[in-house]
Amino acid sequence: MSDINKVVLAYSGGLDTSVIVRWLQDTYQCEVVTFTADIGQGEEVEPARAKAEALGVKEIYIDDLREEFVRDFVFPMFRANTIYEGEYLLGTSIARPLIAKRLIEIANETNADAISHGATGKGNDQVRFELGAYALKPGVKVIAPWREWDLTSRETLMDYCATHDISVDYAGQKKKSPYSMDANLLHISYEGGILEDPWAEAEEDMWRWSVSPEAAPDQPTYLELTYQQGDIVAIDGKAMSAAEVLAYLNKVGGDNGIGRLDIVENRYVGMKSRGCYETPGGTIMLRAHRAIESLTLDREVAHLKDELMPRYALLVYNGYWWSPERQMLQAAIDDSQKFVNGVVRLKLYKGNVIVAGRQSEQSLFDEAIATFEDDAGAYDQKDAEGFIKLNALRMRIAANKGRSQL
Repeated sequence: MSDINKVVLAYSGGLDTSVIVRWLQDTYQCEVVTFTADIGQGEEVEPARAKAEALGVKEIYIDDLREEFVRDFVFPMFRANTIYEGEYLLGTSIARPLIAKRLIEIANETNADAISHGATGKGNDQVRFELGAYALKPGVKVIAPWREWDLTSRETLMDYCATHDISVDYAGQKKKSPYSMDANLLHISYEGGILEDPWAEAEEDMWRWSVSPEAAPDQPTYLELTYQQGDIVAIDGKAMSAAEVLAYLNKVGGDNGIGRLDIVENRYVGMKSRGCYETPGGTIMLRAHRAIESLTLDREVAHLKDELMPRYALLVYNGYWWSPERQMLQAAIDDSQKFVNGVVRLKLYKGNVIVAGRQSEQSLFDEAIATFEDDAGAYDQKDAEGFIKLNALRMRIAANKGRSQL
């Protein structure tokens, strides 16, 4: 007899997780608690309640986590200008630690013995969910059905539904999206189907959040983003919450053909994977944040942040959000943002995010020193001679010792 009496499942209401509910009930003879997170995926989450009830679930959690997601996860990540392998804005990665956190909270609230998820054994999400869970509840039992059962395809899942009388909304549909998709307020991703051939161009009708740059308006759209300590707090002078900021930028960015990405990335489990992403708001945020930092950050602080960022990105991508090293880096990054205040003006035009202006009361840009005109003695150009000679000293010594490159 199993020692698992109650399991909290990350539940979407789709095919995979509906099968998992019944499989858990049958395999472990346990009670299943479902948890559905609204993190801005753009689909109604409440229908998951009726689906769970039809499967005999008594404890059903449906939580609106949009504000927490952007405020406590997306914004801190963007303070670091985080980008993985030079391109990916980590839209899927950054959502997983929040879901793991809420899974553990619900497990504690309901006295559950285990948690479960629908991530496959080939992907990164299994790592992200489970690393987060173990960090927050070291002794938690994790059940990953895709690593246990003998169901290996959509067809076997559909057969399971038919055999076990599980109603799935799209079971009778003749056509479904060929892509595996994941969405939240930061992005939507596409994998599978034609995208499994890295040479094949993504089909235009695949994209859901953005128009193509060619079809974007012929006139630019201007925005003014107001920053306080590295976070956007207002757009065009209107105060907004974190989630409102990202939702607005997604809409205006998508309308201007911004945020499409097609990459081959290196998964943590070892394989390469081709994916397409739409991240309109995040693309705008990254460009604008770097613009306000260019005015307000000390040179060496800015350069050190750039050196730390790839390590920070790797921690987020690989699922180490709750690790002590990520928290240490976050403390340093957040400290750097004390003076990152001001306004950035952007021009959005046919897929491009163009900085049109930036200003800050904490600006370190001194026009009197930087000017090409008469600076009235603010900077003594003769000082540069000694500066150059001192920095050349080690190379001059080496050349005098016969180490010249000529």
